[in-house]
Amino acid sequence: MANRWTRRRREVQTRLPLHVSHPSSSISYWYCDFKIYNLNERLFSFGCRYARFLRVWFTVGVAFSFMALLGVSVMLLWDSAGPFHLRSRDMEINSLSVSWLFGTSRLVPGLSLSIMDTGIMIVSTLISVALHEFGHAVAAASEGLQIEYIAIFLAVLFPGALVAFNYDMVRSLPHFAALRIYCAGIWHNVMFCAVCALALFLLPLILHPVYLHNEGPMVLGVPQTSALSGFLSPYDVIVSLDGSNIKSPQEWMKKMAQINAQILPKSTYLEESLHSQAVSGRKGYCIPNSWVEESRSEQFSCPDELTAFVRISCSNSSLLVGRGDSDKDKVEDRHCLPAKDVVKLKKCGDEWEMTGNERSHCACSEEESCMAPVQIPGLSWVEISYSSPYSSECLKLRRNLSSTYSENNSGSTSCGGSFVYVGDVPSVAYSIQLSAYQPRWSSIIFSAYLPYVLEKLLGCAFHVSATLGLLNSLPVYFLDGESILETSLCYITWLTPRRRRGVLRFCLATGTLLSVITILRILYSIL
Repeated sequence: MANRWTRRRREVQTRLPLHVSHPSSSISYWYCDFKIYNLNERLFSFGCRYARFLRVWFTVGVAFSFMALLGVSVMLLWDSAGPFHLRSRDMEINSLSVSWLFGTSRLVPGLSLSIMDTGIMIVSTLISVALHEFGHAVAAASEGLQIEYIAIFLAVLFPGALVAFNYDMVRSLPHFAALRIYCAGIWHNVMFCAVCALALFLLPLILHPVYLHNEGPMVLGVPQTSALSGFLSPYDVIVSLDGSNIKSPQEWMKKMAQINAQILPKSTYLEESLHSQAVSGRKGYCIPNSWVEESRSEQFSCPDELTAFVRISCSNSSLLVGRGDSDKDKVEDRHCLPAKDVVKLKKCGDEWEMTGNERSHCACSEEESCMAPVQIPGLSWVEISYSSPYSSECLKLRRNLSSTYSENNSGSTSCGGSFVYVGDVPSVAYSIQLSAYQPRWSSIIFSAYLPYVLEKLLGCAFHVSATLGLLNSLPVYFLDGESILETSLCYITWLTPRRRRGVLRFCLATGTLLSVITILRILYSIL
C-alpha cells in the first residue's frame, strides 16, 4: 500500500495544476489529506530498538497474509460463479463467503443508526485503521527504513490513512523484508480481532463483581415506534415468552424465531376461507365456567378491548373458524374475554413450555374450560412476562417485605406482570434494545449501559478490523494486496520481468473487477 500511495502523491503534484500544497496537508478536487510528521522519530526509534523481535513477529504475519490472500481470492472466484450454481447448498456457501469477505455477516447483532452506535462505529474504525498503519510504520522501522509521514486522507467520499515511504528505498530492500512491511497492517488487524474476541469472551468474568450475566435480558430502550412501547420500560427484565424462561438476548431471539416458525401462513388456507381466522389450539387457558357463561357472543367480532376465545381440548393441534354457515356452531361458541385477565390464569395445551408437575396438567378442572384465543392467520399470539426490579414501587415493596420478588405460574411477578402481543414476531423482536447484564445494586442502575457499550465496541471493532484486513488482502489496485502480489511474483524466477508485469496486471484487473461486482451485489441485496 505504501508504494502505491507514494506514487499517487507524486502524480498529484504534476497532473493537477489547481492542487494547493501545504507543509502538512494536500487538497484537490477529489482528494485531501492531513500529514503528521511528529511521530516519525519516535516510531523509527521504537522499531530499531526492538528490531530482532519485530522481524520475527512480522514474519509470522507474512505467512498469515499469504493464506488470507489465497483465501479471499478463492472466495471471490467462488462468488463470481454464484449465478451458475444450481443447488441451494452451493448458494448458501456462496452467500456465507461473501458475507465474511466484506464484513456483512451479523457480527454485531442489532446495530442501528443511533447516535451511540454511530459513535461506536467511528471509534472502532479509527482504532482499526490506526493499528493497521502502525504496523506498516513499525515494520519499516525494524528494517531500518525511515517513514516520510503518516497521513489521514479523504479520497472522493472514502476516508482512510496511509504511511508514506521512500519508494526507491523500499525497492532496494530484500523481497522478504518488503513483504514484512506490506503484510504488517493485515497482521495487526488479525491480532486486534483476536484481542477483541478474547475480551468479549472474558467480559462476563471481568464484570462479574458488579453485574449479573444471563439472568434475564434487561430492556435498555423501547422506541416509540415499537409495538411494545407502553408495555415495557427501560430497566425492565424479560422473564419468559409463552411460559419459557428467557435468560439472555440470544434466547429472546431464538424463542421468537421458534414462535414465528410455528405460525400458519395465510397461503396455506383455501381461497374460500380467505376471511377466516385461526385458533392456536395448543396454547390455551383454563377459564372459569362462570366467565364462559357470561361472555358468550353470537357476533363474529368482539369489541376492541376484548379478545375472542373458543373452547378446545388438549389434543387439538389447531382449529379453523370461518364465516360460512357450516361453521355456525363454532361461531356461536365464541366468547369475548379480556386478555389481560386471561393471561393470569392457569395454562392448558401442549404448546406451552412448562416445567415440573405442570407438564402433567394439560386438562383443566371441572369448574374450568380450556379455551384458546382466535387470531388472524399469519400473526402470532405471544405472552411476554416481565419484572421491574429497579422501579421505585418494587424497591419500596422489597424494603417493606425484606425479600425479593417471586414469580407466579403465569410468569408475572409482584414487581412486574404479563401482557400479550398479537402481530408480526420478527419485527417486534428487533424493536427493543436488550442487554445480557443487570447491575447487582439499584444504586448503580445509571451504569446499566456500560456493558452494552463495551460489548458493542468490542464487537464492532472486531467487525471493522476483520473487514479492513480482508479488504487489504484482496488482489486489487491501491491496497496492500497489490504490493504483496507484486513482491511475491518476484520469487517466480522463470517469469521474465515483462511477463511478470503482465501477470500482475491481469490478476489486479480481475481481482478489482470481481471485487466491484461483489460489492455492488451486496449493496443491491441490502437496498
